[in-house]
Amino acid sequence: MITTVKTSSVIQGMPKYRSMLAGNPAYTPPSFESIATATGTGSSGTITFSSIPSTFKHLQIRMLSRSTDAGVGRTTIEVRFNSDTGSNYTWHYLSGDGSSVGANGAASQTYILTGTTPDAGATANRMGVAVIDVLDYSSSTKNKTLRSFTGEDQNGNGQVRINSGLWMSTNAVTSIDVKTST
Repeated sequence: MITTVKTSSVIQGMPKYRSMLAGNPAYTPPSFESIATATGTGSSGTITFSSIPSTFKHLQIRMLSRSTDAGVGRTTIEVRFNSDTGSNYTWHYLSGDGSSVGANGAASQTYILTGTTPDAGATANRMGVAVIDVLDYSSSTKNKTLRSFTGEDQNGNGQVRINSGLWMSTNAVTSIDVKTST
C-alpha cells in the first residue's frame, strides 16, 4: 500500500522543456506527388480517377466538397474501385458533432461509405473536407483497405468522422469513383 508520493522524487533529474517537442526536432512529412486533379461540374455526382499507375505504395485523395442535393443536411460520400458495383465492400465509421457520437457499419455493400458533405441547401459557403487513404492499392495478393477522416462545419451543426472500409478483391486498383449518394 502506498501512503504518500513525493513529487520531487518523480521529477527529480528529469529535464524540463518549454516546447511540446521535448527537445525533439519537428516532424516534416515527405512531399506528395499529385497524379490527378478533378473538379466536379455539378451535373454529375461522380468523379472518376482512371488509369492510375501502379508505381506508388498508397494513394491519397484530398477533397473539398459540397453536394448539389437541395437538402439542408448532409449527403454521404461513397467510393468504388475499378467500376465494381457488386456487393464486395464493407465499411464502418465513428462520428461526433460536439454533443453526440455515432457509429455504424455494414457488410456486403456496393460501395465504401467514406464520410459526408454539406447539402446545397445547408448554410451558405460551408464545405466538407476529406482525406482518403487507399492502402497497398497496387498489390495483387491482398484485399484493399481504405481509411478516411472527414469533417464539416455548418455554424455549430458540423460533424467529424473516422471511416474505414474494405474492398474484397485482390485486383490492383486502376480506377476510383468518388460519388455522393444523390
